[in-house]
Amino acid sequence: MIRFESVEYVYPNGVKALDGIDLEIGDGEVVAIMGENGAGKTTLIKHLNGLLKPVKGRVLIDGVDTRNATVASLSRKVGIVFQNPDDMFFSESVWEEVAFALRNFGYDEEIVRRRVENAINFMDLAGYADKSPFTLSGGEKKRLALAIVLAWSPDIIALDEPTIGQDMLQKEKLLQVIKLLNSQGKTVIISSHDVEFIADLEPRVILMKRGKVIADEDAEEIFLNEELLRSCNLLPPQLITLSKELDFIGVRPKLYSPRELAAEIVARLRR
Repeated sequence: MIRFESVEYVYPNGVKALDGIDLEIGDGEVVAIMGENGAGKTTLIKHLNGLLKPVKGRVLIDGVDTRNATVASLSRKVGIVFQNPDDMFFSESVWEEVAFALRNFGYDEEIVRRRVENAINFMDLAGYADKSPFTLSGGEKKRLALAIVLAWSPDIIALDEPTIGQDMLQKEKLLQVIKLLNSQGKTVIISSHDVEFIADLEPRVILMKRGKVIADEDAEEIFLNEELLRSCNLLPPQLITLSKELDFIGVRPKLYSPRELAAEIVARLRR
């Protein structure tokens, strides 16, 4: 369970990034945090494992106040994949990078080997095991950062703009990874501008603006509210826009999958 209680955060330059955040995320939820640049999404995520501490209020992770816990101890519960994965890397090879946290947590070498191999295979990085992380492409670095977190398998996984630099196939892979993690009871939090990706995922959506939560609903409710989205410099997913344009044949605006919308159009045209 994650709880933000009246959380405020002000950066040293005086910018208030979080302004009275009250939020609760239950175990096993999939939640998307959306909003324009500067809305406070990344700042909020950095509070999950104590990288940032509230200047007012408190953040509780399974009842533990992050102000009284170390980043190392919180990282056993919370894994974060940052928007710029270079910030996570310092080992000489992909294999060693994935292994580092496991060794730091005290796993024996056989478990380390097995988990590293599983993680890099799962993220399609087996061919890069001996390469330096810094020679990878932007998309490959994102996948490596996720492999690192998957290897130690924390209960809470936060992904900061995970689709940037990913092609359609890798986005689909990421979608399946998130669904798999959720099926395992993991809590997954995604910070993203990618409305199409979030629409495919259909999570709970928390919309932020200027450090405040301005909406907290299921994805369909958020994406049907075009005025609300535009206030955050976001556009509705294409299929919602199309469903609204097909109102004249009786199509009800909602968050369809492509197959569902096609079936609805055919059904309406046959009437």
